[in-house]
Amino acid sequence: MQRHYYISDDLDDLEAVEKELENRGVSTPQIHVLSENDAEVERHHLHAIESVLKKDVVHSTELGAVVGVVVAAIILSVVYFLGWHTTAAGWIPFIFLAVVIVGFCTWEGGLIGIQIPNYQFKRFQALLKEGKHVFFVDIEPDQESILNSVVEKHPKLKVAGTGEGTPGWVVHGQEKYHKAMKTLP
Repeated sequence: MQRHYYISDDLDDLEAVEKELENRGVSTPQIHVLSENDAEVERHHLHAIESVLKKDVVHSTELGAVVGVVVAAIILSVVYFLGWHTTAAGWIPFIFLAVVIVGFCTWEGGLIGIQIPNYQFKRFQALLKEGKHVFFVDIEPDQESILNSVVEKHPKLKVAGTGEGTPGWVVHGQEKYHKAMKTLP
């Protein structure tokens, strides 16, 4: 999926765009609004970004895990080449140390991520502080024409570029979850 970003300062217009997209077959999990004013976004029944996703927790945790794996590999390599694994203790303490290092780096990455904006949204921070809203849609290639025809009708939307979208399997999973929740009594 590809993500299309738009900037607007009119939540009423964004609400209309969202409804038009949904009526034309774009599902709700594909449409999001990033804003500093979550209460107004909620009042307009728009699909807001969850607070945790506004921060870089997931991305930074992944980076921390990669750093941890690299450091653990270096530690285990040093142990092997220096022959420390041939002592009475063997590999056990070194493997334990490697696991602890991976866990610590992953945890630390997440803590760092809590403090910084999501790497995908950093470019919009100044606009968000000005009171603008970022509207974005994750679409399949066959939905491009739908998005373009709806956006053409809304001149208040300013194109802000494209980016990597949410994986299709995640969006389809969210769609199935929402359908299942609607069928429950």
